[in-house]
Amino acid sequence: MKNNEEKIYSFLGLAMRAGKIVSGDDSTLLELRRGNIKLVIIADDASDNTKKLFKDKSSFRNIPYVNFSTKLQLGLSLGKAPRAVLGIKDQGFSDKIMELINSMNK
Repeated sequence: MKNNEEKIYSFLGLAMRAGKIVSGDDSTLLELRRGNIKLVIIADDASDNTKKLFKDKSSFRNIPYVNFSTKLQLGLSLGKAPRAVLGIKDQGFSDKIMELINSMNK
């Protein structure tokens, strides 16, 4: 299980370097409204308001979302400060990250 989690963090870092991730509430919300997001990742320890906001916005636009990890770990995987929300802008990265998360939850 731990191995898949590490793979997810390394894919997040790779996507960040490739410019395929937006992070933070405002940036992710803006890109979500523009229709540029393929997957929303919400930290498990994000506030209830943040979780509800992004679940509602993602569902409304038929964009998959997943609760994963902590704000600190998400931020570290991107080389940034803690982040409550990430938006993946690339379908390939989105599919691979979802596949790894789903295999962890089995």
